[in-house]
Amino acid sequence: MNSFVQLAAEDAGEHRTLIITLFSVFVAATLGVTVWAGRRTKDATDFYAGGRSFTGFQNGLAISGDYMSAASFLGIAGLIALAGYDGFLYSIGFLVAWLVALLLVAEPLRNSGRFTMGDVLAYRMRQRPVRTAAGTSTIVVSIFYLLAQMVGAGALVALLLGVSGDVGKNVIVAIVGIVMILYVTIGGMKGTTWVQMIKACLLIAGTLLITILVMAKYNFNISTLLGAAADNSGKGAAFLEPGLKYGVSTTSKIDFISLGMALVLGTAGLPHILVRFYTVPTAKVARKSVNWAIGIIGVFYLMTIALGFGAAALLSQKEITDSDAAGNTAAPLLAQEIGGGADSAGGATLLALISAVAFATILAVVAGLTLASSSSFAHDLYANVIRKGKATEKEEVAAARIAAVAIGAVAVVLGIFAGKLNVAFLVALAFAVAASANLPTILYSLFWKRFNTQGSLWSIYGGLFSSVFLVFFSPVVSGSPDAMFSGVDFQWFPLSNPGLISIPLGFLLGWLGTILTKDEDPDGTKFAELEVRSLTGKGAH
Repeated sequence: MNSFVQLAAEDAGEHRTLIITLFSVFVAATLGVTVWAGRRTKDATDFYAGGRSFTGFQNGLAISGDYMSAASFLGIAGLIALAGYDGFLYSIGFLVAWLVALLLVAEPLRNSGRFTMGDVLAYRMRQRPVRTAAGTSTIVVSIFYLLAQMVGAGALVALLLGVSGDVGKNVIVAIVGIVMILYVTIGGMKGTTWVQMIKACLLIAGTLLITILVMAKYNFNISTLLGAAADNSGKGAAFLEPGLKYGVSTTSKIDFISLGMALVLGTAGLPHILVRFYTVPTAKVARKSVNWAIGIIGVFYLMTIALGFGAAALLSQKEITDSDAAGNTAAPLLAQEIGGGADSAGGATLLALISAVAFATILAVVAGLTLASSSSFAHDLYANVIRKGKATEKEEVAAARIAAVAIGAVAVVLGIFAGKLNVAFLVALAFAVAASANLPTILYSLFWKRFNTQGSLWSIYGGLFSSVFLVFFSPVVSGSPDAMFSGVDFQWFPLSNPGLISIPLGFLLGWLGTILTKDEDPDGTKFAELEVRSLTGKGAH
């Protein structure tokens, strides 16, 4: 993103006051909301689950805010702008993933647990080992996802403020980390939820504005827009057909299947999404909130057609790749172009608005991730493993706040060292780990009577380590020009995403670990209790 930082610094220099004002207003307003919510946070239920007081629409809006990260907004627009039809497949994958969450996870998870994924597992298994595994997996997934957002935040803010040099970017990453920690420690789930709701509204409004401006330029005729994108891309009709990115070779086709598996199945295992199901009073409301989320997210991903193909139609491929090789800056560049160009006040204003929305997106997502990981540490590891269930609610919430500070500090340090790493790899890894470790364990626990502690541990740790291991030896880490360590080559795993191997392995290890060990619930009593609770809500907290 370095070249785009220089580009934005030159184009937006005289409008920097507007940019700083927009950022300051957003941060001040959301911190005010956080303080207001924090005053209403009185116990563990308030801190972890927002007092279970949110409606289906409110939680659906917050889920949307949590889910539509910088990867969705900036990344997908760039992928469509560069790869056409194949780039839009990402939008489809992210949206379809919600059907898995709706049909298999949302309602039974809300009925079965209290605050974290570990609650569901611990209900019918040995508490300490499964809570340790669940907490470890949650923190690993969250840290990788969090790291990607922190790196993106540093690059984006540096880009707009014209900051150059590593020291300036490091200061920005640290400031973002501090704001994120304040959101979580002061506001808990209530504050974080309201920030996510505000962010979702801003993102939809900003995307809608750009969509309307792009479509107006082509007389609201989608065929004209697609035709102009195909012509300007230099690839002709192939730009609108499958295969431009994932039809190059057999390996690339298999890689797409692997990535698709991770995206579709990983969503239902993402910790910061799972905890959102606990913020509503009943399972029925949890289901409604997912329905709302599908609608809101669906509208957003439809608008990525205008963002991506609009960028392809109005900007040259060289302009997009010169500013960022992966195309991550296509949406801000499009906003600048549709507003009147680099030298116009309108272009600078739209660039500032869209970039402020992207920053709001990052800030809300990192707050949700920090809350999910700190909650899992405090509730699963501290209260039930370290203190063996003897911690008071006050001590547990205090531990969560301390964990938020620690996790935020880790994210800042890693974000500083990872400033030049491929953030797409980090996001893909988070989805792969969630799909490989968390989802098999959740589904087996909810729907398989024979499933036991050993199966749970094999599934979580097996999925976790296999996905990390395969990515480490894949082309995203070494052996290719775009790799994290491009100067060395120790890759032997040909796929960029490990999902095709690690997800089935997670399910297989869960099954194998279970059948090779003694049945812990031979008469099925605990499973029957969990089944009744998951289906009816009877006995749910």
